[in-house]
Amino acid sequence: MIKVLVADNHPIIRIGLKMLFESIADINVTGSVTTGIELLDFVERNDVDIVLTEIDLPELNGITALRTLKREFSHIKVIVFSSQPEEIYAISTIKAGASGYVSKAVSTQTIKDAILKVYHGGIYISEKLAKRLAYDERGNKLGKLYKKLSIREIEVLKLLSNGKRNKEIATELNINEKTVSTYKARLMRKLNVSNLVDLVNQARHLDLS
Repeated sequence: MIKVLVADNHPIIRIGLKMLFESIADINVTGSVTTGIELLDFVERNDVDIVLTEIDLPELNGITALRTLKREFSHIKVIVFSSQPEEIYAISTIKAGASGYVSKAVSTQTIKDAILKVYHGGIYISEKLAKRLAYDERGNKLGKLYKKLSIREIEVLKLLSNGKRNKEIATELNINEKTVSTYKARLMRKLNVSNLVDLVNQARHLDLS
């Protein structure tokens, strides 16, 4: 039996996934949590094989929680289950230690397939993303630009695109404001923009599907 923890701050997602897996013999949702802190507390006290988590968790965002999981609970595999653009965040989260990225737009069968693949040691990304990455390798300029970004730069870019100020970003990522400014400067240089407005616009137009 594969023991799955669902981390999402939307009740309909948590309840829906629990109902889905009630009819699947080899997968069991052992619990559900709403925040990154609750996620870490749960895995410390319970036996979990796979965490199915959103990126945008309250208190402690999903990528930060992912880093902690890989450092302190390395036996637990993580699948990011999110509505954020896959072609950006899938690569970032897998670099950070996730074993898969599943869009919330997929079918229930795809969720099951992803869990089984990851449980047996594989990495799950969609066929669409695999094709996109192959295309980027052949010379898609924008794709190459985003592959140059670090995990932390992706986090800062995402928070900037959500309207967060430097102080708020510093608090959420547990870094100082000067470091946030440094990341912003790096992002502008790497993405070939000269001001914050263009940087945010660039971030908001990443879904090229």
